[in-house]
Amino acid sequence: MQTNAPPTLAYSQRTANHIAPIYNSAMSVWALGINHTTAPLDLRGRFAFALDQIEPTLHGLRSAFRGEKPEATLLSTCNRTEIYGSGDIATLTPTLHWLAHAGGVSVDTLQSHAYIRHGNDAARHAFRVAAGLDSMVLGEPQILGQMKDAVRAATDAGALGSTLHQLFQRSFAVAKEVRSNTEIGSHSISMAAAAVRLCGQLFEDLRKIRVLFVGAGDMIELAATHFAAKNPRSMTIANRSEARGAALAAQFNSPSLPVNTMLLSELPQRLHEFDAVISCTASTLPLIGLGAVESAIKVRKHRPIFMVDLAVPRDIEPEVKHLEDVYLYTVDDLASVVQTGQASRQAAVAQAEVIIDAGVQSFMHWMDVRSTGGAVPLIQQLNQQADEWRALEIARAKKLLAKGENIDAVLEALSRGLTQKMLHGAYSQLNAGDEAQRLASQTAIESLFLRKER
Repeated sequence: MQTNAPPTLAYSQRTANHIAPIYNSAMSVWALGINHTTAPLDLRGRFAFALDQIEPTLHGLRSAFRGEKPEATLLSTCNRTEIYGSGDIATLTPTLHWLAHAGGVSVDTLQSHAYIRHGNDAARHAFRVAAGLDSMVLGEPQILGQMKDAVRAATDAGALGSTLHQLFQRSFAVAKEVRSNTEIGSHSISMAAAAVRLCGQLFEDLRKIRVLFVGAGDMIELAATHFAAKNPRSMTIANRSEARGAALAAQFNSPSLPVNTMLLSELPQRLHEFDAVISCTASTLPLIGLGAVESAIKVRKHRPIFMVDLAVPRDIEPEVKHLEDVYLYTVDDLASVVQTGQASRQAAVAQAEVIIDAGVQSFMHWMDVRSTGGAVPLIQQLNQQADEWRALEIARAKKLLAKGENIDAVLEALSRGLTQKMLHGAYSQLNAGDEAQRLASQTAIESLFLRKER
Protein backbone atom coordinates (compact mmCIF):
# COMPACT_ATOMS: atom_id res chain seq x y z
CA MET A 1 0.00 0.00 0.00
CA GLN A 2 1.31 3.44 -0.88
CA THR A 3 1.49 5.91 1.97
CA ASN A 4 3.48 8.80 0.50
CA ALA A 5 1.41 11.69 -0.81
CA PRO A 6 2.77 14.12 -3.36
CA PRO A 7 4.17 17.39 -1.93
CA THR A 8 1.15 19.39 -3.06
CA LEU A 9 -2.25 18.30 -4.32
CA ALA A 10 -4.28 19.63 -7.18
CA TYR A 11 -7.76 18.23 -7.57
CA SER A 12 -9.96 17.74 -10.59
CA GLN A 13 -12.79 20.10 -11.39
CA ARG A 14 -15.01 17.03 -11.70
CA THR A 15 -14.44 16.15 -8.04
CA ALA A 16 -14.92 19.73 -6.94
CA ASN A 17 -18.17 19.93 -8.90
CA HIS A 18 -19.34 16.70 -7.25
CA ILE A 19 -18.74 17.92 -3.72
CA ALA A 20 -19.38 21.66 -3.95
CA PRO A 21 -23.18 21.48 -4.47
CA ILE A 22 -23.45 19.47 -1.25
CA TYR A 23 -21.43 21.90 0.84
CA ASN A 24 -21.88 25.49 -0.17
CA SER A 25 -20.43 26.98 2.99
CA ALA A 26 -17.46 26.56 5.28
CA MET A 27 -17.52 23.41 7.36
CA SER A 28 -16.83 23.04 11.03
CA VAL A 29 -16.08 19.31 11.26
CA TRP A 30 -16.20 16.61 8.63
CA ALA A 31 -15.60 12.90 8.17
CA LEU A 32 -14.47 11.06 5.04
CA GLY A 33 -14.35 7.29 5.03
CA ILE A 34 -15.18 3.82 3.80
CA ASN A 35 -16.52 0.92 5.85
CA HIS A 36 -17.91 -2.60 5.66
CA THR A 37 -21.24 -1.33 4.27
CA THR A 38 -19.79 0.78 1.46
CA ALA A 39 -16.59 -0.94 0.30
CA PRO A 40 -15.55 -4.56 -0.39
CA LEU A 41 -12.89 -6.24 1.71
CA ASP A 42 -10.07 -5.96 -0.83
CA LEU A 43 -10.65 -2.22 -1.29
CA ARG A 44 -10.71 -1.69 2.48
CA GLY A 45 -7.42 -3.56 2.63
CA ARG A 46 -5.79 -0.88 0.48
CA PHE A 47 -6.60 1.72 3.11
CA ALA A 48 -5.66 -0.24 6.23
CA PHE A 49 -3.13 1.52 8.45
CA ALA A 50 -1.47 -0.15 11.43
CA LEU A 51 -1.46 1.88 14.64
CA ASP A 52 2.24 2.72 14.31
CA GLN A 53 1.57 4.05 10.79
CA ILE A 54 -1.05 6.59 11.82
CA GLU A 55 1.30 9.29 13.10
CA PRO A 56 3.57 9.38 10.00
CA THR A 57 0.50 9.06 7.77
CA LEU A 58 -1.07 12.14 9.36
CA HIS A 59 2.21 14.00 8.88
CA GLY A 60 2.04 13.05 5.20
CA LEU A 61 -1.56 14.22 4.87
CA ARG A 62 -1.01 17.57 6.56
CA SER A 63 2.21 18.25 4.68
CA ALA A 64 0.20 18.13 1.46
CA PHE A 65 -1.47 21.42 2.39
CA ARG A 66 0.11 24.79 1.83
CA GLY A 67 -0.26 27.32 4.62
CA GLU A 68 -2.34 26.43 7.68
CA LYS A 69 -2.53 22.70 8.40
CA PRO A 70 -6.01 21.29 9.08
CA GLU A 71 -6.84 19.32 12.17
CA ALA A 72 -7.05 15.61 11.30
CA THR A 73 -7.49 12.21 12.91
CA LEU A 74 -7.19 8.84 11.16
CA LEU A 75 -9.20 5.84 12.36
CA SER A 76 -8.33 2.50 10.75
CA THR A 77 -9.86 -0.87 11.73
CA CYS A 78 -10.70 -4.08 9.90
CA ASN A 79 -14.12 -2.65 9.05
CA ARG A 80 -13.39 1.03 8.37
CA THR A 81 -10.90 3.72 7.48
CA GLU A 82 -12.01 7.25 8.31
CA ILE A 83 -10.38 10.66 8.36
CA TYR A 84 -11.97 13.23 10.65
CA GLY A 85 -11.08 16.84 10.02
CA SER A 86 -11.87 20.38 11.02
CA GLY A 87 -11.83 23.06 8.36
CA ASP A 88 -13.75 24.29 5.36
CA ILE A 89 -14.60 22.68 2.03
CA ALA A 90 -11.14 23.48 0.70
CA THR A 91 -9.58 20.87 3.01
CA LEU A 92 -11.97 18.05 2.15
CA THR A 93 -11.37 17.69 -1.57
CA PRO A 94 -7.57 17.51 -1.36
CA THR A 95 -7.96 15.00 1.47
CA LEU A 96 -10.06 12.80 -0.81
CA HIS A 97 -7.31 12.96 -3.44
CA TRP A 98 -4.60 12.30 -0.89
CA LEU A 99 -6.41 9.24 0.46
CA ALA A 100 -6.97 7.85 -3.04
CA HIS A 101 -3.26 8.28 -3.76
CA ALA A 102 -2.34 6.59 -0.45
CA GLY A 103 -4.47 3.58 -1.36
CA GLY A 104 -3.25 3.44 -4.96
CA VAL A 105 -6.70 3.85 -6.52
CA SER A 106 -8.33 6.51 -8.66
CA VAL A 107 -10.29 9.30 -7.03
CA ASP A 108 -13.42 8.11 -8.84
CA THR A 109 -13.01 4.59 -7.43
CA LEU A 110 -12.61 5.84 -3.88
CA GLN A 111 -15.40 8.36 -4.26
CA SER A 112 -17.83 5.69 -5.45
CA HIS A 113 -17.35 3.78 -2.17
CA ALA A 114 -16.75 6.65 0.24
CA TYR A 115 -19.12 8.60 2.46
CA ILE A 116 -18.76 12.21 3.52
CA ARG A 117 -20.32 13.71 6.64
CA HIS A 118 -20.13 17.30 7.82
CA GLY A 119 -21.41 19.43 10.67
CA ASN A 120 -24.17 17.73 12.66
CA ASP A 121 -23.89 14.58 10.59
CA ALA A 122 -20.14 14.29 11.18
CA ALA A 123 -20.59 14.64 14.93
CA ARG A 124 -23.45 12.13 14.96
CA HIS A 125 -21.37 9.71 12.90
CA ALA A 126 -18.42 9.94 15.31
CA PHE A 127 -20.70 9.42 18.32
CA ARG A 128 -22.41 6.41 16.69
CA VAL A 129 -19.07 4.86 15.79
CA ALA A 130 -17.77 5.30 19.35
CA ALA A 131 -20.94 3.77 20.80
CA GLY A 132 -20.72 0.72 18.52
CA LEU A 133 -23.89 1.55 16.57
CA ASP A 134 -22.06 1.69 13.24
CA SER A 135 -20.15 -1.56 13.72
CA MET A 136 -20.69 -4.89 12.02
CA VAL A 137 -21.16 -6.29 15.52
CA LEU A 138 -23.77 -4.00 17.03
CA GLY A 139 -22.57 -2.56 20.33
CA GLU A 140 -19.08 -4.12 20.17
CA PRO A 141 -16.75 -2.39 22.62
CA GLN A 142 -13.42 -2.73 20.75
CA ILE A 143 -14.10 0.26 18.50
CA LEU A 144 -14.00 2.67 21.45
CA GLY A 145 -10.47 1.59 22.35
CA GLN A 146 -9.45 1.86 18.71
CA MET A 147 -10.80 5.41 18.52
CA LYS A 148 -8.89 6.36 21.66
CA ASP A 149 -5.71 4.93 20.13
CA ALA A 150 -6.35 6.98 16.98
CA VAL A 151 -6.81 10.16 19.02
CA ARG A 152 -3.58 9.53 20.93
CA ALA A 153 -1.73 9.03 17.64
CA ALA A 154 -3.20 12.26 16.24
CA THR A 155 -2.15 14.09 19.40
CA ASP A 156 1.41 12.73 19.07
CA ALA A 157 1.43 13.86 15.45
CA GLY A 158 0.38 17.38 16.48
CA ALA A 159 -2.71 17.03 14.28
CA LEU A 160 -5.39 17.23 16.97
CA GLY A 161 -6.68 20.73 17.68
CA SER A 162 -9.31 22.00 20.08
CA THR A 163 -12.25 21.23 17.78
CA LEU A 164 -11.48 17.55 17.19
CA HIS A 165 -10.37 17.21 20.81
CA GLN A 166 -13.84 18.31 21.90
CA LEU A 167 -15.52 16.08 19.31
CA PHE A 168 -13.76 12.94 20.45
CA GLN A 169 -13.85 13.59 24.19
CA ARG A 170 -17.59 14.11 23.91
CA SER A 171 -17.95 11.00 21.74
CA PHE A 172 -16.16 8.95 24.41
CA ALA A 173 -18.46 10.33 27.10
CA VAL A 174 -21.54 9.55 25.00
CA ALA A 175 -20.28 6.01 24.33
CA LYS A 176 -19.81 5.46 28.06
CA GLU A 177 -23.33 6.71 28.75
CA VAL A 178 -24.77 4.44 26.06
CA ARG A 179 -22.89 1.47 27.47
CA SER A 180 -24.01 2.25 31.03
CA ASN A 181 -27.66 3.12 30.39
CA THR A 182 -28.72 0.79 27.57
CA GLU A 183 -28.41 -2.89 26.72
CA ILE A 184 -26.84 -2.20 23.35
CA GLY A 185 -24.08 -4.75 23.91
CA SER A 186 -26.25 -7.48 25.41
CA HIS A 187 -26.24 -10.82 23.61
CA SER A 188 -24.01 -9.50 20.81
CA ILE A 189 -22.06 -12.08 18.84
CA SER A 190 -18.44 -11.16 18.20
CA MET A 191 -16.43 -12.19 15.15
CA ALA A 192 -14.56 -14.65 17.35
CA ALA A 193 -17.77 -16.21 18.65
CA ALA A 194 -19.12 -16.40 15.11
CA ALA A 195 -15.98 -18.27 14.02
CA VAL A 196 -16.52 -20.86 16.74
CA ARG A 197 -20.16 -21.23 15.76
CA LEU A 198 -19.28 -21.84 12.10
CA CYS A 199 -16.52 -24.24 13.05
CA GLY A 200 -19.04 -26.22 15.07
CA GLN A 201 -21.19 -26.60 11.98
CA LEU A 202 -18.31 -28.25 10.11
CA PHE A 203 -16.93 -30.46 12.89
CA GLU A 204 -19.29 -32.49 15.04
CA ASP A 205 -17.03 -32.44 18.08
CA LEU A 206 -14.73 -29.47 18.60
CA ARG A 207 -12.92 -31.40 21.33
CA LYS A 208 -11.26 -33.48 18.63
CA ILE A 209 -9.81 -30.70 16.49
CA ARG A 210 -6.42 -28.97 16.46
CA VAL A 211 -6.64 -25.19 16.18
CA LEU A 212 -3.96 -22.86 14.82
CA PHE A 213 -4.03 -19.14 15.57
CA VAL A 214 -1.91 -16.94 13.33
CA GLY A 215 -1.01 -13.71 15.11
CA ALA A 216 -1.06 -12.69 18.77
CA GLY A 217 -3.09 -9.48 18.86
CA ASP A 218 -6.34 -8.63 20.62
CA MET A 219 -8.57 -10.32 18.03
CA ILE A 220 -6.59 -13.57 18.20
CA GLU A 221 -6.66 -13.46 21.99
CA LEU A 222 -10.46 -13.10 21.86
CA ALA A 223 -10.75 -15.94 19.34
CA ALA A 224 -8.50 -18.17 21.45
CA THR A 225 -10.67 -17.46 24.48
CA HIS A 226 -13.81 -18.62 22.66
CA PHE A 227 -12.17 -21.74 21.23
CA ALA A 228 -10.55 -22.63 24.57
CA ALA A 229 -14.03 -22.71 26.10
CA LYS A 230 -14.81 -25.60 23.73
CA ASN A 231 -11.75 -27.51 24.99
CA PRO A 232 -10.25 -28.51 21.62
CA ARG A 233 -7.62 -31.25 21.35
CA SER A 234 -4.84 -28.65 21.12
CA MET A 235 -4.18 -25.02 20.24
CA THR A 236 -1.07 -23.50 18.65
CA ILE A 237 -0.04 -19.84 18.38
CA ALA A 238 2.02 -18.86 15.31
CA ASN A 239 3.55 -15.42 15.52
CA ARG A 240 6.49 -13.45 14.14
CA SER A 241 7.61 -12.67 17.71
CA GLU A 242 8.21 -15.91 19.57
CA ALA A 243 8.07 -14.15 22.96
CA ARG A 244 4.69 -12.58 22.31
CA GLY A 245 3.30 -15.86 21.03
CA ALA A 246 4.57 -17.66 24.12
CA ALA A 247 3.01 -15.04 26.40
CA LEU A 248 -0.40 -15.53 24.77
CA ALA A 249 -0.06 -19.32 24.83
CA ALA A 250 0.69 -19.22 28.55
CA GLN A 251 -2.71 -17.64 29.19
CA PHE A 252 -4.51 -20.74 27.96
CA ASN A 253 -2.08 -23.61 28.50
CA SER A 254 -3.28 -26.27 30.96
CA PRO A 255 -3.01 -30.04 31.49
CA SER A 256 -6.34 -30.53 29.75
CA LEU A 257 -5.58 -28.08 26.92
CA PRO A 258 -2.00 -28.01 25.60
CA VAL A 259 -1.16 -24.71 23.87
CA ASN A 260 1.99 -24.68 21.77
CA THR A 261 3.85 -22.01 19.78
CA MET A 262 5.55 -21.84 16.42
CA LEU A 263 7.11 -19.24 14.15
CA LEU A 264 5.35 -17.89 11.06
CA SER A 265 8.18 -19.30 8.95
CA GLU A 266 7.03 -22.82 9.89
CA LEU A 267 3.51 -22.36 8.47
CA PRO A 268 4.01 -23.94 5.02
CA GLN A 269 5.53 -27.12 6.48
CA ARG A 270 3.07 -27.57 9.36
CA LEU A 271 -0.24 -26.28 8.02
CA HIS A 272 -1.49 -29.83 7.40
CA GLU A 273 -1.44 -30.53 11.16
CA PHE A 274 -4.42 -28.28 11.89
CA ASP A 275 -8.14 -28.68 11.38
CA ALA A 276 -8.99 -25.02 12.02
CA VAL A 277 -6.90 -21.93 11.22
CA ILE A 278 -7.81 -18.48 12.56
CA SER A 279 -5.62 -15.66 11.26
CA CYS A 280 -5.42 -11.97 12.09
CA THR A 281 -2.11 -10.12 11.67
CA ALA A 282 -1.03 -6.66 10.55
CA SER A 283 0.80 -8.02 7.52
CA THR A 284 0.33 -6.07 4.30
CA LEU A 285 0.72 -9.24 2.22
CA PRO A 286 -0.94 -12.68 2.54
CA LEU A 287 0.89 -15.08 4.86
CA ILE A 288 -0.91 -18.24 3.74
CA GLY A 289 -0.81 -18.83 0.01
CA LEU A 290 -2.75 -21.09 -2.35
CA GLY A 291 0.18 -23.46 -2.84
CA ALA A 292 0.69 -24.02 0.88
CA VAL A 293 -2.97 -24.87 1.41
CA GLU A 294 -3.04 -27.19 -1.62
CA SER A 295 -0.06 -29.07 -0.21
CA ALA A 296 -1.67 -29.29 3.22
CA ILE A 297 -4.89 -30.76 1.77
CA LYS A 298 -2.91 -33.46 -0.05
CA VAL A 299 -1.07 -34.46 3.13
CA ARG A 300 -4.37 -34.48 5.04
CA LYS A 301 -5.83 -36.78 2.36
CA HIS A 302 -8.62 -34.25 1.81
CA ARG A 303 -9.78 -34.06 5.39
CA PRO A 304 -11.44 -30.59 5.59
CA ILE A 305 -9.76 -27.47 6.91
CA PHE A 306 -11.79 -24.66 8.43
CA MET A 307 -10.15 -21.24 7.91
CA VAL A 308 -11.12 -17.77 9.12
CA ASP A 309 -9.27 -14.70 7.87
CA LEU A 310 -10.04 -11.81 10.23
CA ALA A 311 -7.30 -9.58 8.82
CA VAL A 312 -7.62 -6.51 6.63
CA PRO A 313 -5.67 -6.64 4.32
CA ARG A 314 -6.07 -10.40 3.90
CA ASP A 315 -3.75 -12.93 5.55
CA ILE A 316 -4.98 -15.79 3.34
CA GLU A 317 -4.99 -15.57 -0.45
CA PRO A 318 -8.61 -15.32 -1.70
CA GLU A 319 -8.09 -18.12 -4.25
CA VAL A 320 -7.93 -20.57 -1.34
CA LYS A 321 -11.70 -20.23 -1.03
CA HIS A 322 -12.17 -22.18 -4.27
CA LEU A 323 -10.28 -25.29 -3.12
CA GLU A 324 -12.25 -28.40 -2.31
CA ASP A 325 -12.23 -29.44 1.34
CA VAL A 326 -11.33 -25.88 2.42
CA TYR A 327 -13.93 -23.71 4.14
CA LEU A 328 -12.60 -20.15 4.18
CA TYR A 329 -14.46 -17.24 5.74
CA THR A 330 -13.52 -13.54 5.84
CA VAL A 331 -14.79 -10.78 8.11
CA ASP A 332 -17.45 -9.95 5.53
CA ASP A 333 -18.55 -13.60 5.32
CA LEU A 334 -19.17 -13.56 9.07
CA ALA A 335 -21.53 -10.59 8.81
CA SER A 336 -24.73 -12.66 8.61
CA VAL A 337 -23.74 -14.67 11.67
CA VAL A 338 -22.98 -11.67 13.86
CA GLN A 339 -26.26 -10.04 12.86
CA THR A 340 -28.12 -12.71 14.84
CA GLY A 341 -30.07 -11.09 17.63
CA GLN A 342 -30.01 -7.61 16.09
CA ALA A 343 -33.79 -7.28 16.18
CA SER A 344 -33.92 -7.92 19.93
CA ARG A 345 -31.60 -4.96 20.48
CA GLN A 346 -33.53 -2.38 18.47
CA ALA A 347 -35.11 -0.89 21.61
CA ALA A 348 -31.61 -0.35 23.01
CA VAL A 349 -30.60 1.26 19.71
CA ALA A 350 -33.48 3.72 20.00
CA GLN A 351 -32.39 4.61 23.54
CA ALA A 352 -28.81 5.03 22.37
CA GLU A 353 -29.85 7.35 19.54
CA VAL A 354 -31.61 9.64 22.05
CA ILE A 355 -28.38 9.88 24.08
CA ILE A 356 -26.39 10.52 20.90
CA ASP A 357 -28.78 13.25 19.73
CA ALA A 358 -28.34 15.06 23.03
CA GLY A 359 -24.57 14.78 22.70
CA VAL A 360 -24.66 16.13 19.15
CA GLN A 361 -26.77 19.12 20.18
CA SER A 362 -24.38 19.90 23.02
CA PHE A 363 -21.34 19.68 20.76
CA MET A 364 -22.90 21.84 18.04
CA HIS A 365 -23.88 24.42 20.66
CA TRP A 366 -20.24 24.51 21.74
CA MET A 367 -19.25 24.97 18.09
CA ASP A 368 -21.76 27.80 17.62
CA VAL A 369 -20.60 29.64 20.73
CA ARG A 370 -17.00 29.22 19.63
CA SER A 371 -17.58 30.36 16.05
CA THR A 372 -19.76 33.38 16.91
CA GLY A 373 -17.57 34.61 19.70
CA GLY A 374 -20.05 34.25 22.58
CA ALA A 375 -18.19 34.31 25.86
CA VAL A 376 -14.76 34.11 24.22
CA PRO A 377 -14.03 37.88 24.37
CA LEU A 378 -15.06 38.00 28.03
CA ILE A 379 -12.87 34.99 28.83
CA GLN A 380 -9.96 36.68 27.08
CA GLN A 381 -10.53 39.86 29.10
CA LEU A 382 -10.69 37.88 32.35
CA ASN A 383 -7.44 36.12 31.53
CA GLN A 384 -5.78 39.40 30.62
CA GLN A 385 -6.94 41.03 33.88
CA ALA A 386 -5.75 38.04 35.94
CA ASP A 387 -2.37 38.11 34.18
CA GLU A 388 -1.98 41.81 34.98
CA TRP A 389 -2.80 41.22 38.67
CA ARG A 390 -0.42 38.28 38.82
CA ALA A 391 2.38 40.29 37.18
CA LEU A 392 1.90 43.17 39.66
CA GLU A 393 1.98 40.91 42.70
CA ILE A 394 5.00 38.94 41.44
CA ALA A 395 6.88 42.19 40.78
CA ARG A 396 6.06 43.40 44.28
CA ALA A 397 7.16 40.07 45.79
CA LYS A 398 10.47 40.19 43.91
CA LYS A 399 11.19 43.67 45.29
CA LEU A 400 10.50 42.51 48.84
CA LEU A 401 12.73 39.48 48.41
CA ALA A 402 15.49 41.68 47.01
CA LYS A 403 15.28 43.76 50.20
CA GLY A 404 15.83 40.61 52.26
CA GLU A 405 12.26 40.16 53.50
CA ASN A 406 11.31 36.77 54.97
CA ILE A 407 10.13 34.45 52.17
CA ASP A 408 7.09 33.22 54.09
CA ALA A 409 5.97 36.79 54.73
CA VAL A 410 6.45 37.64 51.04
CA LEU A 411 4.38 34.63 49.91
CA GLU A 412 1.67 35.55 52.41
CA ALA A 413 1.58 39.11 51.06
CA LEU A 414 1.49 37.84 47.44
CA SER A 415 -1.45 35.51 48.06
CA ARG A 416 -3.33 38.16 50.06
CA GLY A 417 -2.79 40.75 47.31
CA LEU A 418 -4.15 38.40 44.61
CA THR A 419 -7.12 37.41 46.75
CA GLN A 420 -8.06 41.01 47.49
CA LYS A 421 -7.88 41.96 43.82
CA MET A 422 -10.05 38.99 42.84
CA LEU A 423 -12.69 39.69 45.50
CA HIS A 424 -12.78 43.48 45.32
CA GLY A 425 -15.36 43.53 42.54
CA ALA A 426 -17.60 41.05 44.36
CA TYR A 427 -17.48 43.11 47.57
CA SER A 428 -18.39 46.24 45.64
CA GLN A 429 -21.37 44.58 43.93
CA LEU A 430 -22.77 43.38 47.27
CA ASN A 431 -23.02 46.99 48.43
CA ALA A 432 -24.16 48.56 45.14
CA GLY A 433 -27.62 49.28 43.75
CA ASP A 434 -31.03 48.62 45.24
CA GLU A 435 -32.10 45.56 47.20
CA ALA A 436 -33.12 43.59 44.10
CA GLN A 437 -29.73 44.23 42.47
CA ARG A 438 -27.90 43.26 45.65
CA LEU A 439 -29.88 40.00 45.90
CA ALA A 440 -29.09 39.20 42.24
CA SER A 441 -25.42 39.96 42.88
CA GLN A 442 -25.46 37.77 45.98
CA THR A 443 -26.86 34.82 44.02
CA ALA A 444 -24.29 35.24 41.22
CA ILE A 445 -21.38 35.62 43.66
CA GLU A 446 -22.45 32.53 45.60
CA SER A 447 -22.54 30.59 42.35
CA LEU A 448 -19.11 31.84 41.27
CA PHE A 449 -17.16 31.79 44.52
CA LEU A 450 -18.92 29.38 46.87
CA ARG A 451 -19.53 26.49 44.47
CA LYS A 452 -18.53 23.07 45.72
CA GLU A 453 -16.13 21.08 43.58
CA ARG A 454 -17.58 17.72 42.55
